[in-house]
Amino acid sequence: MKEDPRLAEIAALVGDPARANILTALLDGRALTAGELAYFAGVSPQTTSGHLAKLTESRLLALQKQGRHRYYRLATPQVGRMIEGIMEVAVAAPERYRPASRADAELRRARTCYDHFAGQLGVGIADTLIAKGHLVLTDEAGEVTEPGIAFLGQFGVDLAAARQRRRAYCRPCLDWTERRPHLGGAIGAALAQRCFDLRWVARQRDSRALLITPAGRRGLDEVFGVRL
Repeated sequence: MKEDPRLAEIAALVGDPARANILTALLDGRALTAGELAYFAGVSPQTTSGHLAKLTESRLLALQKQGRHRYYRLATPQVGRMIEGIMEVAVAAPERYRPASRADAELRRARTCYDHFAGQLGVGIADTLIAKGHLVLTDEAGEVTEPGIAFLGQFGVDLAAARQRRRAYCRPCLDWTERRPHLGGAIGAALAQRCFDLRWVARQRDSRALLITPAGRRGLDEVFGVRL
């Protein structure tokens, strides 16, 4: 019996270096223009246009039009999880020499995984929530306990809005740098958004790595016991 040809088609799309760079650039959940994505892809705007057309037709990317501007984002959270999963497998593959860089350290410390926290920041928050009995994570699913609902509500997380989103409410997401789970799903996204609203973390231009502000260092330590 032949395998579903769509697997090979998607793998071929992701396997192109320029398209892989485009998809990775969008892993932080933001929408970017074709010009911005051409920079990340490292190819000409004309070549980027062809790549974007293929990724959009395959429903890996979604196109948003705002006036005369056109923005691209990952079509669904599932696409983000697929890219993160490939990165996890790639890290476990035979090592190839590549000098460590400052960017590597920043990504490992704190980054976004589509719309929730990853790296040491994401794993540290998940560990605290589990240790305090606010969260239960298994290999396949997650649950926010009653004390956890009270804690997150007091912290200012919009739980009602999270429940209404058309996605998994609470789920584990295996972190490809830490090899342990961080908190994904609608709850993970809502918690991350609350930290952005408090200005505990800030995005960096041209990177998924997050900057933790002085207020964030104090707040993350006091509320979650996370020190980075």
